Amino acid sequence: MSDTSLHPNAVRVQDALIRAGARGAVRQLADSTATSGDAALALGVEVAQIGKSLVFLGDDRAVVIVLSGADRLDTAALAAFLEVAKVRRPDAQEVRSSTGYPIGGVSPVGLPPDVPVLIDDGLADLGVIWVAAGTPNAVFPTTYEELVRITSGRPGRFRV
Repeated sequence: MSDTSLHPNAVRVQDALIRAGARGAVRQLADSTATSGDAALALGVEVAQIGKSLVFLGDDRAVVIVLSGADRLDTAALAAFLEVAKVRRPDAQEVRSSTGYPIGGVSPVGLPPDVPVLIDDGLADLGVIWVAAGTPNAVFPTTYEELVRITSGRPGRFRV
């Protein structure tokens, strides 16, 4: 049963974590976790331990990419991986309509089934990773291996 004190988006994430057999639980924080720096500060961890979820469109199809908060996305590598000529960042409305989450709170779990998740293999070297849980104030802990499993994510190198 989900924690009813959580925001509905965070409840959606928590329910997805439970269904997937994840070990971590959603934490709703008083401070913003909308950016990797905000999240690291609120959690008392290194920025590298934040798994930031970025949404991009390739041929107008949304994809969520999770990479370390310390890394930058290589859009050319992403386009090559997706086998599209070009990728672009969606606006806030496109992010919400394609994922159901707001910018700053996009979670790689609880997504519509047609939104694939890509996970940068640089996260494999980290222990605990903190990932957005549906709002700019909610996160959950996981590991690289668990994140790949619970998202059915496709690993690859997507960082510069």
